[in-house]
This record gives sequence, C-alpha cells and structure tokens, in this order.
Amino acid sequence: MTDATANVRIDRLRSGLKARYARERRFKAYGLLAIAVAVGFLVLLLGRIIDQGHTAFYSHTVTVPVYMDPARVDRAYPQGTNFEQLVAEQQLRRLGVIDDAQGTKATEMRRLFSSELKFVAAERVQQNPGIIGQTLPLAAPISDDADLYFKGEISSATPQDQRRLSDQQIQWLDRMKADGLVASHFNTGLFTKGDSTEAELAGVLGAVIGSALMLLVTALIAIPLGVGAAVYLEEFAPKNRLTDIIEVNINNLAAVPSIIYGLLGLALFINWMHLPRASPLVGGLVLALMALPTIIIATRSSLKAVPPSIREAALAMGASKTQTVFQHTLPLAMPGVMTGAIISMAHALGETAPLLLIGMISFVPGLPHSFTEPTGALPSLVYIWENASERAFHERTAAAILVLLAFMIVMNAGAILLRRRFERRW
Repeated sequence: MTDATANVRIDRLRSGLKARYARERRFKAYGLLAIAVAVGFLVLLLGRIIDQGHTAFYSHTVTVPVYMDPARVDRAYPQGTNFEQLVAEQQLRRLGVIDDAQGTKATEMRRLFSSELKFVAAERVQQNPGIIGQTLPLAAPISDDADLYFKGEISSATPQDQRRLSDQQIQWLDRMKADGLVASHFNTGLFTKGDSTEAELAGVLGAVIGSALMLLVTALIAIPLGVGAAVYLEEFAPKNRLTDIIEVNINNLAAVPSIIYGLLGLALFINWMHLPRASPLVGGLVLALMALPTIIIATRSSLKAVPPSIREAALAMGASKTQTVFQHTLPLAMPGVMTGAIISMAHALGETAPLLLIGMISFVPGLPHSFTEPTGALPSLVYIWENASERAFHERTAAAILVLLAFMIVMNAGAILLRRRFERRW
C-alpha cells in the first residue's frame, strides 16, 4: 500500500509539473505573440507612412530654352515681367502647337509650371541683365500635379474627368520627358522653405524652427521648476496632509488630457495675459505646464533610487542637509533626471491638441525670427497639410511625420544613451 501511495503521489507531482511547465510555455508564447503583433502594427504603420511620404523627398524640374525677349522683359524691374506666359508661349511654339485667340493652350501650359518660375527667371535677369536678348536654358520648377505625374501618382489611364491634368497636358509632359528636358533631384526645398499655399513650394523649415523655439521655452521653464519642486517635495518638505494632497494632484495632472492644457493656455495666457496668439512663447508655456508633472515624477523617482547610505555618510561627515542634497544626492540622481526631462520634451514635441487651441492651425508663411511672432509647429503642420485639398500635400504630410518621428527618435535615443552612460548600479 505504501509503495502504491508513493507512486500515486509521484504521478501527481509529475502531472502537476507538466501542467506548470505547459502554463509557462503558453505564457511565453502569449508574450512573444503580443510582441510580434505590436511590432507588426508598428512596421505596418511606418511602412504606410514611408510608402506615402518617400516621394516628397525628391522632385522634378524641366530645363527649357527661353528667349529673353527685350520687348517683354523689364530690365529695370524684372519681377514685373510675366515670365510664366513668356515660357508657356515659347514652349507651345517649340512643340508645334498653335494657340487659339483666347490663349487656352497657353493657359494649360502655364499650369504645368510652378509660380516659382517667375522668381527664378527674375533673379537670373537681376543678377545678369546682359542675358536679355539671348536664349538660355532655364531650370523651371513644375507644378505639383505635373510632379505627381512624373512620380506615377497620376496615371493617364485614369479618365480625364477624374484627374487634374488633361490629356493634352500629359502629352506635353511626355514630350518634354522624351526630349530629355525633365530631371529629378533631391527636394532640398522641403527642408529649406516654410509653409506655402502651393504644395510644390511648401517646406517644413518654418515648423521646425517654431517647434525648436517652443521646446526652448518649455525647457527653460519646466526643467528648473520641475526639478526644484521634486527636490523640495522629496528632500525638504515635511510629510503631512498638505504634501500628500500635492503629491496626489501632481500624479493626477500627469494623466490630464493635453487638450485641457490647451484650454488653460487659451484662457490664461491669451485671454487674460494677452500674450501673442500662436507664438512660440505661448506654445512653450502651455507645453511647460503639461511637461511639469512628468518631470517632477521622474525626478522624485530618481532621488528615491539613491541609497540612504549616501545621505547618511554625507551627514556623518558634517555636511548640511542642503549640501547633502545638492552635492551628493542630486548629482547621483542626475541621469534619471535628464532622462525624464528629455522624454517629457519629446512628448511635448509631438503634442497637437494644445497647439490647435492656441491658434497654431493658421497659415503662416515664412520663417519665425522671435518668440512672439506667429508660427507653426510640426504637429500642427501635419494637421494643416492633411486637411489640404491638393493631393501633393498628402505626400508632404507623410514626409513631415517622418521628420517629426526622426526628432522624437533622436531625443529618446539621447535619453537612453545618457542613462546608460551615467547610470550607477547600487
């Protein structure tokens, strides 16, 4: 009986071990499946953005021979010359197309070129007035629709009433390409120009500068205040009901939706303090309010991670409480403090809702030069371009998202490197 009972118990133990090992294997499989699903969605999202936005990083130009007709080019004020009409008419003659009395063909030809053409031609004449009366090659920027056609985004197989280019315009573009006049190149204008109502001239530089100015204001306000508040609450504040209430509210503020901070900024900074609307100053103040709870929580966690023996040793050597905190505790907690600050800045960089409420959804051409000028930001620029009717803005939306993601990846990578470089194991 004894041997039989022992065998039964051993069998039960073995079956229990098998069941436990099976549960562990299933748990690991579920974890790997969850990671695979998350990575799959991330790859799908990034792949979709890259597929839509990679075409924005290159563009096309058409190099056409242009006769600078002395009768039509104003030597004293070349900007007043209608270069678009001049180029269109000469291109029609080169292609052997006869225009009607209303100039319909010339109008269709003009739509293939960007309005930037007149500024490029005027600059050439202004730099060298001697070219008037000569025929010279001019690298003419083309319109967004013509550029999309060369990129394969517009197809001639699509019915004419469903595309913005007519069959005649497509034939002219094919003829230009066959003659070797069309060239593709890296779209430097995407990174060197500000926003524009014309998709082929729009760039992200203005939004990048606006985001940088806002983050500078945010960092100058949120990091000192956040670190100072965290040091006081963790090291100096007495533990009573008041500090408990403050800690609970700080944790609650970290979970408040960002649009609430936008409403607060609208009411406080714009309606009450009358600060400039849609300026980096207001945007930075709103983002600073939003980043403060995150910085305070991260700093307090870093201070708590410093072993009490460090404080006790400093105090035993005769250091004051202030000297202990600022000469020993805080320097040792600095890697975590810097990591929390950088992550909070990266989070603020990608916020959109607060910026929409303080007016950063309006069209702002050019580049900002101060903290009080109206400007845009990368998240608001993505919102504006995605809502634009022109199809070419959609590819630039994806390109702007890639630029924003690149900045956020760099900032998060910097936080990880700083932590690994300065972190100490206790």
